[in-house]
Amino acid sequence: MGILRPYGLLFVIAGISLLITGIVILLTNKFDWMGKLPGDIHITRDQFSFHFPIMTCLLISVVLTVIFYLVRIFFSIR
Repeated sequence: MGILRPYGLLFVIAGISLLITGIVILLTNKFDWMGKLPGDIHITRDQFSFHFPIMTCLLISVVLTVIFYLVRIFFSIR
C-alpha cells in the first residue's frame, strides 16, 4: 500500500485545485475572454456556425503543463 500513497495524495490535491478553480470561474465574470483570443477560429454562415478555440486550448495546455511540472517537482523532493 505504500507505493500508491503518493498517487492518492496527487489525486486529492488535483481534485481540490479543480474544485477551487471551478468555484472561482463560477463566481466571477472575469473569464469572458476565454474562447475569444486572437487565433481562435470562428466561422458563421447562414445556417452554420463553427467555433474552434485553438489559442484558448493552447493557453490552457501551457498552464496545466506548468502546474503538473511544479507538482511533480514538489513530490519528487524528499
